Amino acid sequence: MFALENYIRNIPDFPKKGIGFKDITTLIKNGPVFQQAINQLAEKFNRLGIDRVVGIESRGFIFAAALAFKWGAGVVPVRKPGKLPAKCIREEYALEYGTDAIEIHEDAIEKGQKVLIIDDLLATGGTVAATIKLLNRLGAEIVGIGFLIELDFLNGRKQLAPYPVHSLIHYQCE
Repeated sequence: MFALENYIRNIPDFPKKGIGFKDITTLIKNGPVFQQAINQLAEKFNRLGIDRVVGIESRGFIFAAALAFKWGAGVVPVRKPGKLPAKCIREEYALEYGTDAIEIHEDAIEKGQKVLIIDDLLATGGTVAATIKLLNRLGAEIVGIGFLIELDFLNGRKQLAPYPVHSLIHYQCE
């Protein structure tokens, strides 16, 4: 077994001063390590009968597609406004300074379908909380939320209750 955290590169002061960016490209470029990460995420959710895996723009798409393929499930992208071609619903969420928004196709999920939300990293939880709101509006049954990395010191998990959250790598401090 690989120690996944050894394959995450920290980039100081990116995208702005004071941020320690967790670069996953060093993990996903290594086939056996990436495969282990996907298998470990899958183990957390294998027996849930997932119909759709929702990936959040953009690195979440990588993990969502691999998991969906493994289970024979569909993949649904959640994207920044104006990136999806069909009719969408939108959810705004707060940022440190201002707001942002995400969108999903209004026909992406059928009412009652079991959905897993996947992203590469959980920080403050704002984008995922907005994704939950979108999925609830579509009538999805959210069975879990998964991440490769969680920045525990930002307490993003609190915004995601009552849904089960699983992360493979935890950082206790910046």
